Amino acid sequence: MALPSADAVCPYELVDAQADPGFLVICDHASNALPPGYGTLGLSSSAFSRHIAFDIGAAGVARHLARLLGAPAVLARFSRLLVDLNRGPDDPTIVMKLSDGAIVPGNRDVDATRDADEFARRIALFHAPYHAAIAAALTRAEEAGVVPIVVSVHSFTPAWRGRARAWHTGILWDRDDRVALPLIEGLRAEPGLVVGDNEPYTGRLRNDCLYRHGTARGFPHALIEIRQDLIESDDGQAAWAVRYARLLRAIAMQPAIREIRHFGSHTDAAAPISGG
Repeated sequence: MALPSADAVCPYELVDAQADPGFLVICDHASNALPPGYGTLGLSSSAFSRHIAFDIGAAGVARHLARLLGAPAVLARFSRLLVDLNRGPDDPTIVMKLSDGAIVPGNRDVDATRDADEFARRIALFHAPYHAAIAAALTRAEEAGVVPIVVSVHSFTPAWRGRARAWHTGILWDRDDRVALPLIEGLRAEPGLVVGDNEPYTGRLRNDCLYRHGTARGFPHALIEIRQDLIESDDGQAAWAVRYARLLRAIAMQPAIREIRHFGSHTDAAAPISGG
């Protein structure tokens, strides 16, 4: 396969920036492209069709969802193998050296202690601007007198380490349950759906994307995970976006949902809050 290329260094795509700011849809792992100058990070081009490079199907769901909600969206333009936008700069997995059995030669020394210059470059050129774009979109909502609901779209593999995953979808969250619990309840009311509550991952990750832009700022938020085999096609992506848009519109009508409230994080006792 041909490796996807990037035609500019800008690390994010801003969709419908002037749309209704009542929701903001974000997709941290939307792309498997790399910017000019990084080649394939020493990997075979086929590695970029795997989940280690991006969240398969998530970008399509995010685009459909933003359109259905009439909302702006911020999507990553480069692979998580370059730098993981859903990690804080202090997270040791922000530049992955080994991902699901694949050694990433181009990342071997890239961290804050060894190749500190390249590490700082990736933060400055790719990580920081993406988060600045999200922060700016949320500030625009505030300036318009709106408390936005932040929805992050991800996907997960049908199996992990030889074991099938039963969930069709999952909702990740920390302490702010305003969006997460109604989503879980609504999804579980649908016949045949297996819905994870902080499964297959946890939403309790300090300085991840929603910690920075949801928890720290007091905006209602949730992270959506959808199994990748269900959203490989555009039809699947559209169907799941319709399902989530219906539930999210209902949540947006709840009393007091659009309030800035600081619930804190399960991680707060572990370390002082940094960033935001």
